[in-house]
Amino acid sequence: MYPVLAIAEAAVIQRPETKLHFVGSPGGMERGLVQQSGLAFDRYDEVQAGPVHGVGLLRAAVSAVKLAFGVLQAFGLILRFRPHVILTTGGWSSLPVVLAGWVLRVPVLIYLPDIEPGLTIKVLSPFARQVAVTVADSQAFFPAGKTIVTGYPLRQAFQGATRTAGQMHFGLDPAKKTLLVFGGSLGSRAVNHALLDILPELLTDGVQVIHITGTRTWDEVEQRQQVLENPAGYFAFPYLHEDMSLALAAADLVVSRAGASVLGELPQYGLPSILIPLAYFWRYQQRNADWLAQRGAAIHLAEDRMAADLLPAIRGILNNPERLSAMQATARSLAQPDGALNAAQALARLAEGG
Repeated sequence: MYPVLAIAEAAVIQRPETKLHFVGSPGGMERGLVQQSGLAFDRYDEVQAGPVHGVGLLRAAVSAVKLAFGVLQAFGLILRFRPHVILTTGGWSSLPVVLAGWVLRVPVLIYLPDIEPGLTIKVLSPFARQVAVTVADSQAFFPAGKTIVTGYPLRQAFQGATRTAGQMHFGLDPAKKTLLVFGGSLGSRAVNHALLDILPELLTDGVQVIHITGTRTWDEVEQRQQVLENPAGYFAFPYLHEDMSLALAAADLVVSRAGASVLGELPQYGLPSILIPLAYFWRYQQRNADWLAQRGAAIHLAEDRMAADLLPAIRGILNNPERLSAMQATARSLAQPDGALNAAQALARLAEGG
């Protein structure tokens, strides 16, 4: 969602006359994020869809019916509003819209956030006019001439956040190192528990911690925090929206999962990281973590090694100024701050028939 909103934001800045129409899924989290974005969407509609891969036969059959109905809904929307171009980052709800757009000859731009495309984007890519990718390594997954390297699209809020502003916002001590820990919008119990197990040692070391627990696991973390008697230097939040840019700007080191955002947000702030990809999931996060680790900007830590290796890994970076500085410089060298603008320009070219 955030890359889509970043590209939409850049499109409006580039061409203020641009009209935005969002199509999401029933009951999805998209509506809330669109409302929070501050962007003036002309319309918000929903189409039926559902997963057909990795689910049981009954659910796949139900999803197939939903997808068929969703295609009819998408045809109606496109015929009614006549968009000049369609943007998607994947997800099953985009399948009906892309298929209808392809039949009606509306150009489609796919933006691939991760290094490796998932199943939905693989299915959708033949119907797209162009695929925008974060890094050149992703071009190997698509036919020659199909892709354009744009960089990861970042919202404007991520362009202007400063370390000083972040420290003031969260009440941090500028003389101490700051560790930022997060596991996605819903949160990761494994990451949360691993952090809380070593939190006393980190605070004793003089490290201050911003912990974004995720909404699903907030109650558990809050209980653990009370047991620890709300220790000084520990700042826990269930979720950050606009404040996330300030948290990143204030941090010296990040511990997180390896979702696509790490490819854009961490380089933007020159942030070294310890990345813990989901252990039982498709390869996207493994690929993302490897891409940063192989370049020296991150450590790829396996989930089953967190208990033994997380604290030594954090200390090995924060207590070694030369290593910390080298990782910061490497991360910063991977930044592509114009990702949103590049993707918005690609959209404009498609809309004009380019």
